Amino acid sequence: MMTFTLVFLAALALATATRLWLATRHVRYIQAHRNAVPPGFSEQISLAAHQKAADYSSAKTRLNMVGIVVELAVLLLFTLGGGLQALDTFWRSVLGDGGLAHGMALIVSAFVLMTLIELPVSLYRTFGVEARFGFNKMTPKLFFGDLLKQTLLAAVFGLPLLLLVLWLMARMGDNWWLYVWLAWMTFNVLALAIYPTYIAPLFNKFSPMQDMELKARIESLLKKCGFTSQGLFVMDGSKRSNHGNAYFTGFGKAKRIVFFDTLLTRLQPAEIEAVLAHELGHFKLRHVIKRMAWTFTVSLAFLWVLGILIDKEWFYYGLGVSEQSTAIALLLFVLVAPVFTFLLQPLMALYSRKHEFEADEYAAQHASASDLMRALVTLYKDNASTLTPDPLHSAFYDSHPPAASRIQRLQGAHYFL
Repeated sequence: MMTFTLVFLAALALATATRLWLATRHVRYIQAHRNAVPPGFSEQISLAAHQKAADYSSAKTRLNMVGIVVELAVLLLFTLGGGLQALDTFWRSVLGDGGLAHGMALIVSAFVLMTLIELPVSLYRTFGVEARFGFNKMTPKLFFGDLLKQTLLAAVFGLPLLLLVLWLMARMGDNWWLYVWLAWMTFNVLALAIYPTYIAPLFNKFSPMQDMELKARIESLLKKCGFTSQGLFVMDGSKRSNHGNAYFTGFGKAKRIVFFDTLLTRLQPAEIEAVLAHELGHFKLRHVIKRMAWTFTVSLAFLWVLGILIDKEWFYYGLGVSEQSTAIALLLFVLVAPVFTFLLQPLMALYSRKHEFEADEYAAQHASASDLMRALVTLYKDNASTLTPDPLHSAFYDSHPPAASRIQRLQGAHYFL
């Protein structure tokens, strides 16, 4: 067995064992604190609601553990199990050796097969876990309709991008990775620019806000914060789920502020204003730009590494593939890179939580800390988000700080308006 094969298996075993261990810790911690509402929340959250959140979070985590095992099986099947080798051999017999058509067919067929294998977990998540706890509003028709739309969008936008990437890898010499990075960066910026106007409406209905009193209140906040947008929209989130949220999207004149209809029915106007102030904080503090810059920097580093590996025989043979090609290299790298970068997850989560604390502080300065705290507790309750996550699991994964940490920070900010 090759050295790189042993290294890959060791990294895969470490990542998988860590993920399962963290999930097990998380479930045990939640269940150990299931029968008592944490101090400071008992006036707003009943024991029954707290227990529902505990059971919902535990059910999601247990399903994620199944997903981890499925991911492990799929990865081993496609690498050391010979899956990619078999696909490569098949498409070479049909389309010839190493051309663009061969590369396109190989990558597309591999991702289609992986999606089909993982589909049962997704179906159970929606129609099992989400339905059991009263959150799912999806019908099978809507679920598969969304899947068809996503597939068509992937074909319309993804296939030309993939063709361009493979062409650049084949034609741009040793520095192909830099050209691919520029193409990838351009594609992402364009996708973000057109998403609000052309893509999101394919899945949801966006209606101008009709509540004039709330609209006036929000527009006053926007003026106070120096934020201009294309408009205020209400999205029919209840079409798919009972979860509530709010966000802004787009660039420049295409910026939109979007509220889930479920959110508007659960929060008071002052609380909605505070939630929006938090979202505006992300924009005004340039969190979106910072995250994009981070993403582009990481992607550049990854492509540079792939540029080094693409000519190394041990990279292919160590992962169960005997033939070298740009398509195989790209596919193998996408599959195995998460195994070797898994332990960086806590750093990314920490960076995200830092931004959430900063946005909370911005909201406390421009709206009301008291209203934001009430809104946060309501959203945690209505979304059945556990108030007692395992601290280590939370530090490893959570992009948002635990409720208790956010409330404690806001209470210490002294921005009560």
